[in-house]
Amino acid sequence: MRPRPAPVAVAAVAVVLGACAAPSAGPEPTAPAVPTVSPSVSRSGPDPTQPTTETPTPTPTPTREASAVRDPALDDDLIRAAWANDVDAAQDLVERGADVNAKDATEQSAYLIATSEGFSELLRLTLDHGADVASLDSYRGTGLIRAAERGHADIVGELIQRGVDIDHVNRLGWTGLHEALVFAERAGGEARGDERDYVDTVRVLVAAGGDVTLRSRRDDRSPLELARESGLDAQAELIDAAASQGRVSRAEANRRLLDAAAGDDADAAALALRGGAELEARNDRGQTPLLVAAAADSTQVARLLTYLGADPDAVDDRSDTPWLVTGVTGSVQMLEILLPADPDLTATNRFGGLSPIPAAERGHVDYLRRVVRTEVDLDHVNDLGWTALLEAVILGDGGERHQQVVKILLDAGADPAIPDADGVTALQHAERRGYDEIAELLR
Repeated sequence: MRPRPAPVAVAAVAVVLGACAAPSAGPEPTAPAVPTVSPSVSRSGPDPTQPTTETPTPTPTPTREASAVRDPALDDDLIRAAWANDVDAAQDLVERGADVNAKDATEQSAYLIATSEGFSELLRLTLDHGADVASLDSYRGTGLIRAAERGHADIVGELIQRGVDIDHVNRLGWTGLHEALVFAERAGGEARGDERDYVDTVRVLVAAGGDVTLRSRRDDRSPLELARESGLDAQAELIDAAASQGRVSRAEANRRLLDAAAGDDADAAALALRGGAELEARNDRGQTPLLVAAAADSTQVARLLTYLGADPDAVDDRSDTPWLVTGVTGSVQMLEILLPADPDLTATNRFGGLSPIPAAERGHVDYLRRVVRTEVDLDHVNDLGWTALLEAVILGDGGERHQQVVKILLDAGADPAIPDADGVTALQHAERRGYDEIAELLR
């Protein structure tokens, strides 16, 4: 598992970071009232159609101690690997001395490429090897702005956790929130999120305390005006609510977040976080908002929480975690939301079992079909002495769903010879129960 940052009050940290950040350098370009501009991300560097009086920011000199002897060709190779999203090659190049902050002639670095293209694994590699979240592209935009423009809500959340300036204004006069609204019409395009991703991006920015009243310097429009003019009703409603939100106590904000998680009200969750709710708040059962969301299959709230760094391994008073609960609910969608958060696949529930065991008992065919493709141990034995295969036979009904479960487990390499605590195998249990189809699969 990759290390997680300590739980923080998301909005409070973002506001402090924004307040401490310096304004964008350089003069603002003169522009028509209704601009027609290219996105702030370009493979070929600055757009010659954009007015500017600035000279390009020079490529920074790497500060690595070995820079005097380091081969600069490594940096070029790293940038090529980044465009190809070749994480293995990038890892090798970084270990050989390539600089994740080194830029090419178009002001692109491996780090900045990862932010715009939505390459989450590559992004984490660059961040873990010293990527500068304050680094700017040719439009003097941060990685957050690039990610927001493309609707990469997960990247935006990761960068917020790493301390990026959420309200930085680029050379076009826009923040990340402005760009998430202006470019939402391009949803579904190459290297862009879909409409849902653009909504999620705005939710992440609002939840983290982004300024929802700051007018764009380019056309003097507020985020609310941009959303309404673009017909983005969902985003407009959230921004309007955030702008008029009053103060509440931390306890009340936490209560609202937990309620929102139970009801899958992602806007309410974003507003609660903005109002000071703790990402890892607990209810009277010791459940965090993410655990509540996982148990209720509240996928919209779960996405928001995981993007902001909620812990998929937080344990409640029944030894459940958000990840373990997916084996009970059988939600493949929740599984997919939690996997990028790097849950502990070895964590056990109160019965000493891993998530495939309750899933096998309940006949969650689709869930088993997906979870067997992870690194989870399919032969893990719980405190009752049962593997997932044994539980599918002993507690299943022998019907079609449990037949499929048995086949999926066997095809994935589960060991049918492992006996229970009494020395009885899955085949013997199937034969005793008259589950002929399952017995045939096990022979």
